[in-house]
Amino acid sequence: MAQWTHISKLIQHLPDHVVNKLYPADRFPIEVRHFLADWIEKQRWDDYTVDNAEQEPKARALLDEIIFSLQSISQQNTNVVDRMKLMQISRNLAVFQQRPLHFAVIVRETLQKEREVLQEASLLPLPPSYQPPESIFSSSQDVDQLVAKVHEVQYLRQKMHQMQEDLNWDRQNYESLQAAAMQPGRLDPVSPQVQSLQNHIQQLQNNVDTFSGKRFQLLQESVDALDQCQSRFLGMLKVWHWEQYKATIGQPFTDNLHELQNRCEQLLDVNVKLRQELMLISKPIPEVQERLTRLLKVLTQSSLVVEKQPPQVIKTQSKFSTTVRYLLGEKMAPGKPVVLKAQIINELQAKNLGGAASGNDNVEGLINNTAILEHNTATKSTCATFRNMYIKKIKRADRKGSESVTEEKFALLFSSEISITGCDTPCRIQMISLPLVVIVHGSQENNALATIIWDCAFCEADRVSFVVPERVPWRQMCSTLNSKFTSEVQTLRLLDDFNLHFLAQKIFDKPDFNGDFSNMMVSWSQFNKEVLPGRLFTFWQWFEGVLELTKKHLKNYWSDGLIFGFIGKQHLHLILNDRPNGTFLLRFSDSEIGGITIAYVSASESKRSRLRCDASTAIHSACLSAGGRMIQNIQPFSKRDLDIRSLGDRIRDIKEITHLYPEFHKNDVFRRYYSEPQQVRRGGYIPVSLATIVGTSVCLCQAQEKPTPPGFVFCVCRNDSEHDPNVAAPLDASTSSLGFQSHQFQPAFSPQPMLSKEQMEPSLMPTVDFNANPSMDFPDLTPVTNMDLENLLTEAETGSFLGATADF
Repeated sequence: MAQWTHISKLIQHLPDHVVNKLYPADRFPIEVRHFLADWIEKQRWDDYTVDNAEQEPKARALLDEIIFSLQSISQQNTNVVDRMKLMQISRNLAVFQQRPLHFAVIVRETLQKEREVLQEASLLPLPPSYQPPESIFSSSQDVDQLVAKVHEVQYLRQKMHQMQEDLNWDRQNYESLQAAAMQPGRLDPVSPQVQSLQNHIQQLQNNVDTFSGKRFQLLQESVDALDQCQSRFLGMLKVWHWEQYKATIGQPFTDNLHELQNRCEQLLDVNVKLRQELMLISKPIPEVQERLTRLLKVLTQSSLVVEKQPPQVIKTQSKFSTTVRYLLGEKMAPGKPVVLKAQIINELQAKNLGGAASGNDNVEGLINNTAILEHNTATKSTCATFRNMYIKKIKRADRKGSESVTEEKFALLFSSEISITGCDTPCRIQMISLPLVVIVHGSQENNALATIIWDCAFCEADRVSFVVPERVPWRQMCSTLNSKFTSEVQTLRLLDDFNLHFLAQKIFDKPDFNGDFSNMMVSWSQFNKEVLPGRLFTFWQWFEGVLELTKKHLKNYWSDGLIFGFIGKQHLHLILNDRPNGTFLLRFSDSEIGGITIAYVSASESKRSRLRCDASTAIHSACLSAGGRMIQNIQPFSKRDLDIRSLGDRIRDIKEITHLYPEFHKNDVFRRYYSEPQQVRRGGYIPVSLATIVGTSVCLCQAQEKPTPPGFVFCVCRNDSEHDPNVAAPLDASTSSLGFQSHQFQPAFSPQPMLSKEQMEPSLMPTVDFNANPSMDFPDLTPVTNMDLENLLTEAETGSFLGATADF
């Protein structure tokens, strides 16, 4: 098989015409070489030539065995196309039964050509994908060759049975001739006829002994091959479980179990057939029998898998579902249905699980914890589905030190007793679920999920349940955060080096460190036990908030590369320092959970002149002096904010930002995220809409504490005294920043701290003349003409001033 191991990998890189010439479909198809590779390489094909007639019986026996093996393999193959093709090949090879030596020579020449190809390949550079022989064969090829080996054992038994019948017949004839020769006047006891029959009997006996020894040797080799194939299968099954767990942090996972189930069923069939062959041997072989029994028990117990895991964070009194599948379901003995039972176990019980069932069978807190293994003929699967299971109450273990309830891990243990066709005694099977955390309130979900993420990301494959390291290198944390972020957001855009460096600065509290964090150790406490400096939340709580915000509102923005993401203020100032006013970028807030903010370049406050109210245009304008820039950070938008108005519309609203870093005009890159203008509806109502403006500007009229002139459009600005003066707060125009035109009444009294009761009492005769308006002086304002008023009304109708979008 070693030769086919090399050639099977190498022919993938050979031209098609070379492969077709090496394995002609009408004489020696490649399928024959593949399925019978081990057997073919063990035969002495070099002994056969077309002129050697003495070798014809042996050549015919080899050809018959190949045809029989192909027919047997085709019957065992679950693929209809492969089964029909193998049957057709076996019929085509039957034409060589009249000239078996020709077929033997074809096989000999093919093997010689393979060696020549391998020799030529050794003188050339190997293809990049060429690997050592040990990793070439897949599990399916191994099992197919094992099946072929078992068929060879069966073929030898059948040939021995036929030879034994011939031997018994010849012995009977020999005894009859011997009896006749003893009578007077009969044949000579040593006549040529008797001697020939005696020689033939001896030859048959030698052949039977040879075949018996070969059969015994092949049987042991088959058991060895079965052990190896089953070990590989169990390894594949372990990889499947491992990848299923790693899917929690977003790593790729294929949940299809059909291929594994086919291999598992094939291994069981091979085991049963080998046990039958052992029974047909006159001399028992106890060590081989015990080995097959052990392999069968391991295979039966390992075939129970949790196909659909329960939620890894479960709230008491809440229903959940899970599905358990038995890969040998079609091999279960008919009769009594198999009932699968579930129970919840803690970490200590999980550590003590062995081959036997758990000693603690207490399931009083788990409701609807039984299900029947049922076979589905359409999907060829046998599953037990727990549809309405829930935890009524949970008994917790004594906590260690500062361990919280969200750090305590449990698991579900599924167990039953099953009988397999061909097995003498029932077998106890059990399987444990992935670790899970039980909570009693929704507020605990975030911390419970952190426990699962840490356990999933950093546990070892063959660990003791549920041991996980307390500290891990930052490079492993980077991989975990990247996988979790991309899978949750469902995007192909990864976190870049700048994002990951800022995350490291945040979790290690080293905002000024610009070195390599890769080998620094991050602890569980830093991840989700200790709050971040100056904050009221942990690193995971903050990161998970960004995940939820991006997943719900910002997926497309992130995938299109419009969001810079995680960036520190030092880096922010570095890249925006030389950009023109209005340049902005989007970053995740580092001071609030689940927020995204806009950082933009504006004129420095020390260089900014006061805003001027121009009655002729009714808009705010800022006079900028030369030099001096500052970077403003708008108050972060939360999920609730973006539910009210999308990020794209808010960017369109804010007039202070014009170009996305480095120099993309915002309308060019965000246009597809803008909402369509609201259609005017006829029904007597005036439609309104929301708008976002930056509320840090102060009108000159407010600064001078002068009354607003009649008919002037003004802006109600937000009081930012309770916020950071360096943070500009967004205001929704519907609540506090709608620009509108209204009639202004002149004050009748001079400003007073408080009105007396007498002043508040209504009088019969008014003492104030409302028609006499005091004269007012507006030295900085130009006269308002009729044309200016018409322009003002036009702008008010379109909502184009002050960044507002209210319709009038």
